[in-house]
Amino acid sequence: MKIAFYGSSLLSAYWNGAATYYRGMLRELAARGWEVTFYEPDAFDRQQHRDIDPPVWATVVVWDNTPGACREVVARAADADVVVKASGVGVFDDELLTVFDHARPDALTVYWDVDAPATLAEIRGQPEHPLRRALREIDMVLTYGGGPPVVGAFEALGARMCRPIYNALDPTTHHPVEPQARFAADLSLLANRLPDREARIEGFFIEPAASLPDRSFLLGGNGWHDKPLPANVRALGHVGTADHNAFNCSSLAVLNVSRDSMAENGFSPATRVFEAAGAGACLITDHWEGIDQFLKPGEEVLVARDGREVAEHLAALTPERARAIGEAARRRVLAEHTYARRADEADALFRQSLAARRERSAA
Repeated sequence: MKIAFYGSSLLSAYWNGAATYYRGMLRELAARGWEVTFYEPDAFDRQQHRDIDPPVWATVVVWDNTPGACREVVARAADADVVVKASGVGVFDDELLTVFDHARPDALTVYWDVDAPATLAEIRGQPEHPLRRALREIDMVLTYGGGPPVVGAFEALGARMCRPIYNALDPTTHHPVEPQARFAADLSLLANRLPDREARIEGFFIEPAASLPDRSFLLGGNGWHDKPLPANVRALGHVGTADHNAFNCSSLAVLNVSRDSMAENGFSPATRVFEAAGAGACLITDHWEGIDQFLKPGEEVLVARDGREVAEHLAALTPERARAIGEAARRRVLAEHTYARRADEADALFRQSLAARRERSAA
């Protein structure tokens, strides 16, 4: 059984927060017998910043960022049993929707959204948006975040089915390691500078840092080089995935700050949440509805509604309590929130849907 997956990048996490999700999900689906081909464009300098080699569990096709190359890889959808177009490829997104037109009649067609709030905001004001037509014709929408508001919104736009397949942990890639002095801090944050998150990072990270001048803060991620920061904040720039474990294990606590739309919709834990928990880090997160579905506030995660509460959590946090929270979070995600569990959901959904379709065709 073959999956053709059209996404941003499997090989590079450079300006590509979905990479960890793609890798965790697709490796586990391959372990369940799926033959995965991932089609990614040579765009945004990602191929120059690869952080993994082509894996044995997927065939990766890197296509030139040209209309002709796009048409060529789109046509290959006819070879697959499941055809997946992910959101946010970043180039030729509308043209890539035609993969569904190339799918065989007996194939399953899936739009897999890794940023549902942004997608919904984009198409709400565009009655002729190409995705609107696609949603009414394909079999299902999967999202890596979003609860009832996201499901309801996609179904209102005509999707036959919408189901969240949430972010999770791959314990083979994200796990405890020895701390490293270069990542030592009281509070660390790993987040690219994005327009719809910058104000929240100012409130949840930069302002608490300014209010606690005797504590040390570490900021990793692209785009912060020209941002004015308090003297006790050290900006690292891009942190490759190979360093994420050390980054998460070397500070007293790790902060998660959601983008505006993710926080508003809730039920959208970022990959960073599970990466940090998998490393046994003490996580402080901004508040969003549904957090208790994934981690228990006060025991497995600390939740802050504003920067003042971030500062209060940090001021009261002892190494012993931080260790206890991190260990509890790791136990929880290993038990309930791994990509193996998520892939079981997707695998069953794909196989059941394909079997039902083929049974109807044979009747």
